[in-house]
Amino acid sequence: MIANTDPVILLAGPTASGKTALSVGLARALNGEIINADSMQVYRDLRILSARPDESEQGGIPHHLFGVLDASERASVGWWADAAMACIDDIRSRGKRPILVGGTGLYFSALVKGLAAMPEISARTRQSVEDIAAQGLEVLREQAMACDPVATARIKPADRQRMMRVVEIGLETGRAISDYQADTHPLLAPGNWIGLVIEPERAGLYARIEQRFDHMLDEGALEEVAALAERGLDPVLPAMKALGVPPLLAVHAGQLDLAEAVYRAKQDSRRYAKRQLTWLRNQMPDWQRLPCPDGKVSLADVISQLDRSVG
Repeated sequence: MIANTDPVILLAGPTASGKTALSVGLARALNGEIINADSMQVYRDLRILSARPDESEQGGIPHHLFGVLDASERASVGWWADAAMACIDDIRSRGKRPILVGGTGLYFSALVKGLAAMPEISARTRQSVEDIAAQGLEVLREQAMACDPVATARIKPADRQRMMRVVEIGLETGRAISDYQADTHPLLAPGNWIGLVIEPERAGLYARIEQRFDHMLDEGALEEVAALAERGLDPVLPAMKALGVPPLLAVHAGQLDLAEAVYRAKQDSRRYAKRQLTWLRNQMPDWQRLPCPDGKVSLADVISQLDRSVG
């Protein structure tokens, strides 16, 4: 079969903005297959709390990179980018059109802006950085400044994980992480992709976020988290910090009542959606916007917009 050379579609948007339904509609209309670009939907243990599309929501369309990792693993941007590019090549080789959908901005950025080839970090260095971080954020930031003042100046004071990464690279290699970041190239060439951003009205988005979390509870979110808790996984693993997981873990441990946990989970989700909208607006200003004042994006309008883009 002749490879499909139409531009790859990158569909981004905040949580609960209707990305799944729109991506399935686009895949049906454009002979496409869907690739996950959400950092939590890669974990098989988080089907409910990550809002991973189930079989009925997938609508018979092939979906890739959903639920492929165990919660004990770490899904790095580099791992995802390599896996996504392999999926893109495979889908195109079968004459289909790749459609990447998700809300993880760094994943999309890796494809269209570039990804630095970071070195492997030894277990010894990881432990050293953990020991430094255990002394507090102030000590960690001082070490990060010593390793790379340029990168550290861009990191928020409370962002422990990013500061730890700066220190890991510095201690492991003796080089600044910003040196590696400067040596990047896009994985998808300009003109080889079209970027779309769903921009929902904020009040309506927040209401859908709250309704969806209530539905997650009905679907068994507490049981999903209880299963994670029983495994005794490291609480700093990405899956253990997914939206909704920490407060529900506290319920399981008897440290928090359910009503308070639900309040915190909804609040965290609203704040996350706000950060996503800000990130997408600042980092992807040239991507085509898909307004949805009533909470839904018109599939026909999007297809017409795509036709104009390649016409």
